Amino acid sequence: MKKEQVLHCQFSAWYPLFRSLTIKSVILPLPQNVKDYLLDDGTLVVSGREDPPAHSQPDSDDEAEEIQWSDDENTATLTAPEFPEFNTTVQEAINSLGGSVFPKLNWSAPRDAYWIAMNSSLKCKTLSDIFLLFKSSDFITRDFTQPFIHCTDDSPDPCLEYELVLRKWCELIPGAEFRCFVKENKLIGISQRDYTQYYDHISKQKEDICRCIQDFFKKHIQYKFLDEDFVFDVYRDSRGKVWLIDFNPFGEVTDSLLFTWEELISETNLRGDFSEGDAQEQDCPAFRCTDSEVTVQPSPYLSYRLPKDFVDLSTGEDAHKLIDFLKLKRNQQEDE
Repeated sequence: MKKEQVLHCQFSAWYPLFRSLTIKSVILPLPQNVKDYLLDDGTLVVSGREDPPAHSQPDSDDEAEEIQWSDDENTATLTAPEFPEFNTTVQEAINSLGGSVFPKLNWSAPRDAYWIAMNSSLKCKTLSDIFLLFKSSDFITRDFTQPFIHCTDDSPDPCLEYELVLRKWCELIPGAEFRCFVKENKLIGISQRDYTQYYDHISKQKEDICRCIQDFFKKHIQYKFLDEDFVFDVYRDSRGKVWLIDFNPFGEVTDSLLFTWEELISETNLRGDFSEGDAQEQDCPAFRCTDSEVTVQPSPYLSYRLPKDFVDLSTGEDAHKLIDFLKLKRNQQEDE
């Protein structure tokens, strides 16, 4: 995998070429001060919160005495930076896309951070929603710090202009998403995207699904992308129409799902995935899906989650938990 291939998979590199095949989106340059804020390792403080938690009134004078906030001048106060101009630009873009968006950077979306959002979703309506996801995502950090990981060429890293991508929010059914692997402009493999779940309709319709995706590839993608080796994601709607979702580099930086990269690079063990009839078609890609509920696996994003109590504390969504935490800390200090 070459650095040039990674650059070609940036959203702004392919979106103008395939705009009519994919979800309506807006691309905004990411200011340097916003990037610095997103990379700051300090306490998570989300800029622009419009719904700060209400402070509960103490039930008695005794409780009021127990809760004392320090007036020490040396106490550092965490204040979220504000980006008024950028916030206005982002909000205008969100409104133009219907009021709700799916955010991402040049390559990655914060899929590993969905759990921290109050709606447990990547659906965002404000810049603060986006910041909360981005600040909590290892995928976003990797885009900033290691965009060319696994690249084999020794050339200097190209200069990057980071961008915030806002995609019109659409309710996509996970069981209708598929990842497609292309080598030398030939579609060699298709994998169920949400491989952790069993979907009965995929098993029953896999030949039709494979045919639809292959027709879409030949008509709209083949020989039109900037490289001959790449990965693309698609969505097949209830009418059988295929939509382009994203492009990814053909290499280890991209999740191979139900394949292995050794299989895809060498093209070994792929023919065995065909039914007897399909095997006769030389250009028919291998199709893999979760065949039964026995093989269902936990979500690969679970390892990124934190306990809910910790999330409530970090976001300030539960004032009572914060009070209990402060009491606990005070008691510990008194015991010491």
